[in-house]
Amino acid sequence: MLFKIKMLCACITLSVCSVLSFAQQINYPPVDKVAADFKKLLERPRVPLNPSFTITHTDSVIIEHGFIYSEKNELVPILIYKPVTGTKPYPAVIFLHGTGGKKEDSKKMLYQLVKRGIMGVAIDARFHGERIAGGAHGSKEYVAAATAAWENKDKAHQTHPFLFDTAFDLWRVTDYLASRPDVDANRIGMGGISMGGMETWLAASIDKRIKVIVLDIAVQSFKWSLDNDKWQGRAGTIQGAHLQAAKDLGDSVLNKHNVQAVWDKLLPGITGEFDCPSMLRLIAPRAMLIVGTENDPNCPLPGANIAYASAIQAYRSKGATDKIMRDVTPKLFHTSTPEHFKMTLDWFSKWL
Repeated sequence: MLFKIKMLCACITLSVCSVLSFAQQINYPPVDKVAADFKKLLERPRVPLNPSFTITHTDSVIIEHGFIYSEKNELVPILIYKPVTGTKPYPAVIFLHGTGGKKEDSKKMLYQLVKRGIMGVAIDARFHGERIAGGAHGSKEYVAAATAAWENKDKAHQTHPFLFDTAFDLWRVTDYLASRPDVDANRIGMGGISMGGMETWLAASIDKRIKVIVLDIAVQSFKWSLDNDKWQGRAGTIQGAHLQAAKDLGDSVLNKHNVQAVWDKLLPGITGEFDCPSMLRLIAPRAMLIVGTENDPNCPLPGANIAYASAIQAYRSKGATDKIMRDVTPKLFHTSTPEHFKMTLDWFSKWL
């Protein structure tokens, strides 16, 4: 298996080299400006976290279930798995679910982190899980929120339920973890699958307290997808919102222009300075693992190659190429694999 992975990485390196020149042609702003612009876009009034948790003790793990406030009226449900024994303070990893999922989907990951002496943390993204009264119905409420955000006419109160608002929540969850005496604030990691991975690169690119990052089927280029008519997979994750936008714009079908209109409103800057190839530059030289699949329609490989090429260039400039790694599983579509699950655990164990 190790030989297979090494050979695969070598192939990826060749692929990256083939797109590197293209990636360098994109004139992204300097990283400090990107960070400042993204903070300005997402920032909102800070409120007391007011954490509230119930604690359950078992023979193998301590489970905490509760919430913090990220905004005045915004509760973030949190699930924490903590080692029963070991040396405190613990390193901690925030691990995030995909579209239509919930924090409980990460229980296996949290438990395996605990076995390695790491505190595992999961949250419900906005309009997922317990953030809907009675529990969310998959992605139904998420898509409804994205549709409402598209149709909003009040520019002073524009929400960004599609990825951005949860990225802000992750900054606040990191604030909370850093405040806990049983967490080593210098050893916090973050990772996620699909939507959760995108929320990870958005949040962690700016928040340098996140020392170790894992992105699973989450790296892409929104701009490449639009330019090359490969936006269908990503748009499909909130298809209802896109269909409403097409109707509002007088179109009978989804097309590049109405898809971009939704992205420009819900994710302003996502085809420019906040696109993945730009944001990954900000993570260097922190330890980052990128895993994916060859035929992923949501994160098309050519766009993912551009993002990786941009990242590796930043890591090279900082003399930190030993702290970035990538693996792509051949033939598979948009799915997380058991091999990548293990690689994720190994990466956190190695660098935290």
